[in-house]
Amino acid sequence: MNREEKNEVVSALQEKMQEFGNFYIADTSSLSVEKVNNIRRKCFESGIEMQVAKNTLIRKAIEGLEGDNSDIFAALKGQSAILFSKTGNGPAKLIKALRKGGVEKPLLKAAFIDTAIYVGDNHLDALVSLKSREELIGDIIGLLQSPAKNVISALKSSGGKIAGIVKTLQEREG
Repeated sequence: MNREEKNEVVSALQEKMQEFGNFYIADTSSLSVEKVNNIRRKCFESGIEMQVAKNTLIRKAIEGLEGDNSDIFAALKGQSAILFSKTGNGPAKLIKALRKGGVEKPLLKAAFIDTAIYVGDNHLDALVSLKSREELIGDIIGLLQSPAKNVISALKSSGGKIAGIVKTLQEREG
């Protein structure tokens, strides 16, 4: 691979990192071609893009991102596959599901979720429990609607009583 081809790969990786905003670096070494193809199929079904690249090219792509992302460089050893996803917890859920199916790998080397960096497979459970942006917005809307729903339900449940109170107040004023 010549320098121009390497630069093209680096820019393509960087574009995907910026487009998706979330990516995981995983170890798929020692897996058979059949198992890797199965993982790719599951990724496709889950809306996750999987790409294998050299660690030096991944490092250069990460260096081009905003902020200090040097913590992730320690994970760039051995064979690396990058999982790109729009949702922060998508690849973690996929890895967890694959492990339930009896597959030991892919191992999570590192994850980059909206500028937060997680290094090591021990963060997998925490990443699975992360909520997506849409889930957080839904929770906030639910919390905002909750007080209004309580007032409306109280008004409905005591319908006749409130009308009587309003009538009494009007009589006192008039």
